[in-house]
Amino acid sequence: MLPCLNKKFFGLDCFGCGFQRAIVHLLRGEFTEAFWMYPAVYPMLILLIYTLLNLKFQFNKSQLIIRYLLLLTLFFIVGNFILKYIYVYGN
Repeated sequence: MLPCLNKKFFGLDCFGCGFQRAIVHLLRGEFTEAFWMYPAVYPMLILLIYTLLNLKFQFNKSQLIIRYLLLLTLFFIVGNFILKYIYVYGN
């Protein structure tokens, strides 16, 4: 796996820490573990699949749906980041 340079140089997790391990869990069929490793993995996959399908089929109001999926994904990424720091550094 690729090392996190932010964690290596500064000792702090970045917004993407856990994503690679979550993908590995998904490929192994460990869906719950993937969510606990990096909760944003599911909104990201939904966004990716929808965007790829939209390239092929051109859905109605697709730009609006993609924006909402992107906002949901960002919410999960930032929320995971904040909760991780509250849990790790809050005590």
